[in-house]
Amino acid sequence: MKTLRDVKIGETAKVVKLHGEGAVKRRIMDMGITKKTDVYVRKVAPLGDPIEVTVRGYELSIRKEDAAMIEVE
Repeated sequence: MKTLRDVKIGETAKVVKLHGEGAVKRRIMDMGITKKTDVYVRKVAPLGDPIEVTVRGYELSIRKEDAAMIEVE
């Protein structure tokens, strides 16, 4: 299983499934990260957390912990 956390800088991935439950999953979905959405990884902070991505035309910073819950292809 490949997650958003594993995607390299400059690559685009398509969301396959969101793992996690309840409020965490809802928060990720509220940020616009849903099934079949393309996510482009723009930058990663010097210490690796957070990851800056482009989703649906806007930039978003997401924690590594949350990125690990997003399965991509």
